[in-house]
Amino acid sequence: MFRRALTLLACVAPVTAGAQRLHATVTISPHDSISAFDPVRSLGSTIDGHIQGATGRIFTPANVAAMKSANFHPISYRLRTELGIEAWHWNPRGSWSDAAHDEGYWTSSDALAAPIRVSYGYNLPRRGNTIDQAGDDGYSRLTDGDTTSFWKSNPYLDSIYTGESAARHPQWVVIDLERNRNVNAIRIMWGTPFASSYDVQYWSGEQPRGPDDNADDAGWKTFPDGAVRNGLAGSGGDVTIWLARQTVSTRWIRILLHTSSRTAPNASKDVRDSLGFAIRELYIGRDNGATFVDITRRGRSLNTQTRTYTSSTDPWHRASDRDVGTEQPGIDLLFGSGMTRGLPMLLPVGVYYDTPANAASLLRYVRKRHYAVPRVELGEEPDGQFIAPADFAALYAQAADSLRSVDPRVVLGGPSLQDAQTKVMMAWKEGTTDERSWLSDFVRALSETGHARDLAFVSFEFYPFDDICNGTARQLAQVPNKISSAIAQMRSDGVPPTVPLFMTEYGYSAFSAEAEMDRAGAIFVAQTVAQFLSLGGTETYFYGTEPSSMDRGINCPTWGDNTLFLADDDRHIIAKNSTYHTARMITTAWADSDGGSHTMLATRVTTLSKKAPPIGAFSVRRPDGRIAVLLLNRDSLNTWTVDVRGLASAHDTLDAWRLSAAEYEWHAAGAKGRARPNSGPRKMLLATGAPVTLPPYSVTVVRER
Repeated sequence: MFRRALTLLACVAPVTAGAQRLHATVTISPHDSISAFDPVRSLGSTIDGHIQGATGRIFTPANVAAMKSANFHPISYRLRTELGIEAWHWNPRGSWSDAAHDEGYWTSSDALAAPIRVSYGYNLPRRGNTIDQAGDDGYSRLTDGDTTSFWKSNPYLDSIYTGESAARHPQWVVIDLERNRNVNAIRIMWGTPFASSYDVQYWSGEQPRGPDDNADDAGWKTFPDGAVRNGLAGSGGDVTIWLARQTVSTRWIRILLHTSSRTAPNASKDVRDSLGFAIRELYIGRDNGATFVDITRRGRSLNTQTRTYTSSTDPWHRASDRDVGTEQPGIDLLFGSGMTRGLPMLLPVGVYYDTPANAASLLRYVRKRHYAVPRVELGEEPDGQFIAPADFAALYAQAADSLRSVDPRVVLGGPSLQDAQTKVMMAWKEGTTDERSWLSDFVRALSETGHARDLAFVSFEFYPFDDICNGTARQLAQVPNKISSAIAQMRSDGVPPTVPLFMTEYGYSAFSAEAEMDRAGAIFVAQTVAQFLSLGGTETYFYGTEPSSMDRGINCPTWGDNTLFLADDDRHIIAKNSTYHTARMITTAWADSDGGSHTMLATRVTTLSKKAPPIGAFSVRRPDGRIAVLLLNRDSLNTWTVDVRGLASAHDTLDAWRLSAAEYEWHAAGAKGRARPNSGPRKMLLATGAPVTLPPYSVTVVRER
């Protein structure tokens, strides 16, 4: 009677008005292995930078214990500074290249002293990008209205450092006029060094809406009089160039910089001051021969200046440039808190906005501390920063050489792609459209520099949805194809099958959304992890380990956050989120949190209909020999019953855990939204061979006893 009652409890679920009860069959092939993983290596989470003062409130003993209780094991340390166009002072102690003025190029100290509890990013004052991938609270010096400030390209892309010809790494500036405008003239106020040869170009054909919205039938075309080869216009200073007799209607202007004057400011003692290109201010417009009409906007914010994008940025900065609003957890705090569990941590180094010397110093420091850091990730979302793949490969190679000078055996990889299919419109060659992805060009360029071995793993981030008001059921249905397409794209881009793939961040969206708080977020986490591992992915890292309050979405007026725990503004935990409950189901019920080899088994979902069912099924044989199957119902309205075939029948019952509306239901109320009920997964017993009931939007694990 007791067992029968439990079985009925497991199989009966209320059917909402207008809903249907549908049926599917899940067939497990117990002897058909498709992949393998170890949870201690493959099921991880991240730690990131936060607002000033948050680190101390996050890393309390109570919070650390709660974060660890999700049973995610390895930690991937995320580097917000690379997203915010900042240099990372991973140790507040260190040295400047120009020590007399507390400015120049910074190298953090590798000397062992007081533990590092927090570290900071420093804004780069020679910035040329209006937007960034962090807070968009900086601005371009090209259209800021200040002729004493200037943008300067990265000196480490000069042939002195790359060992390659200057022609391989032309630098560029792109101006977005926001809509098609009539243009025939440009005024450039050069800094030092200036360009002695360059081309002024426009985007022809269909006009992209943004830098990542590439038009297939378009390309860069040099203005009729836009090619400058030395002469007066190539002598620096303040020059105005009449680009064409007739105006050209275009939204996008590019200045393609070929040859540097290699001149340095007076009294300069650092060779890096003379490398690259510097521009103080840009003016785009029309010239009728008598009057120049400037159509650009000037200001010191995203909303007040004409947007510009640049190929690179000089990592030169000053002590006064510290970002006072944010901080990174200190290396010693992270290892000392117990968050790493004594396991190896995936540690990043700055590449795009930092120096090879600073990266090497960090590796020396962790080696002196004897921290478990066998692998280093180079970069953070360089494709999202619109750097040319060949340029990033050159910086990556220099960072790799610097790291190997410290430890020849260190395992290097990256570059933490923002999108596996990104194409960089800015870097396309004149007169052509480049259909290749950013990664394919990066892999090719890295191989050409002789650094193919320094891509021992490829990392990427997975935040598939920007339009977060578009309906979660429709979006969840897209997740399987998005994951499989990303993996296929990376392999077709030249990443060898022997090179492992790391999903170093994943979340429903990079923006705050209600979906992250309700059961859609739970289903997303389960689908993402299980499918990625089933397709041969090696490591996954959930983004949002730290307790967090909710934010209002930018693209959609709902409240949410990627987080395991809902917290108040002081980071005190208020409640466990659906993602926490799902994490426990994956790491403890489906997989064995003690680790060991887990074999994923071929699993098929079938129905009488030809239409693909909204059911996900992923089976794993655990080290103890028991098979566990993860069942997902992505149908927001209907209950499904599932016959599970292939489980052992030696016992009368199976263990089961379920998260559905009966256990977790989110009630939106702005910043005061809460889940009621919020009891966590329900433990049940199922009769072997009995149908399994999957309520709408639910996550279920069934495991042999």
